[in-house]
Amino acid sequence: MNKYWDKRYQVEGKIWGESPSRTAEYALKIFEENKAKNILVPGSGYGRNSKLFSAHGFDVVGVEISPTACKIARELDPKTRVYNASALDMSFLFDKFDSIYGFNILHLFREEDRKLFIKQCSYRIKNHGLMFFTVFSEKEESYGKGNEVEENTFESKPRRPVHYFYESDLKDHFKDMEIVETGMIDDPEDHGEGPHTHILRYICVRANKS
Repeated sequence: MNKYWDKRYQVEGKIWGESPSRTAEYALKIFEENKAKNILVPGSGYGRNSKLFSAHGFDVVGVEISPTACKIARELDPKTRVYNASALDMSFLFDKFDSIYGFNILHLFREEDRKLFIKQCSYRIKNHGLMFFTVFSEKEESYGKGNEVEENTFESKPRRPVHYFYESDLKDHFKDMEIVETGMIDDPEDHGEGPHTHILRYICVRANKS
């Protein structure tokens, strides 16, 4: 996955432009209402979403596996601290965060790695902090295309799994946390494949640690 994304950023640069996702704008409102001050963005890419948070006064930390994306991010969003590392191992981070925003990263993993990713995030969220994740839904046009390697997980390209979430499945991934809100957001994009709209699910959960 690392080689795929780095190559893509090398060739396409700011693939999705500089404007943030609609989901980031929605998450921002929730985080501000919760009086959050800092935020972790795993899978931060080249910074189009982290820049929204840093521009609104958040102390932002991004974790991104692609060295090329990290380089672009440091130029686009110099206020955010960006670490070139895997979101599956964020043990180098000792800070705890008020909020976590994960845009379209959870669905890129197979089941065991999805569990690991959520665990990595839960280690780094403060008690009562909020985590907001977006994922591909079963309503995506690409759902069902390619080789099904696990239930509702398809590889349209070798070694590039995508998991498509039904609402019940997404809630089940976060059954040990307080679910604050779930829903769907249409997220338009325009890049190499032309204008299209992703039909995303989102979930916002609160960490209630004993």
